Amino acid sequence: MATNNHINYIEFKARDLSAIKHFYTGVFEWTFTDYGPDYVAFSNSGLEGGFERAIPSKETGALVVLFHEDLALIKSKVLAAGGTLIKDIFSFPGGSRFHFADPAGNELAIWSDK
Repeated sequence: MATNNHINYIEFKARDLSAIKHFYTGVFEWTFTDYGPDYVAFSNSGLEGGFERAIPSKETGALVVLFHEDLALIKSKVLAAGGTLIKDIFSFPGGSRFHFADPAGNELAIWSDK
């Protein structure tokens, strides 16, 4: 069960999702679920996550995703504390989320299954 304010998911960028799946399946035995042509989720890794197709792959690093059951409430707290909204609340298969930058410029996201 997801817990408010805990890291719950992590996303990476990848140019070639097929190659990424092949690598992580072969080396670490991760399992994958495709969500359209531009996103694949992974499991069996200790922490759930996914890869988003990025063409060209200019962005690197990871997107840390936290969980909170009330996105409107936590969004207002993020903004009141000096965070900057990058992507407003949007829906995806399984829930909704938004992206923000912390005061140092790090991008994070918070999702809810509601």
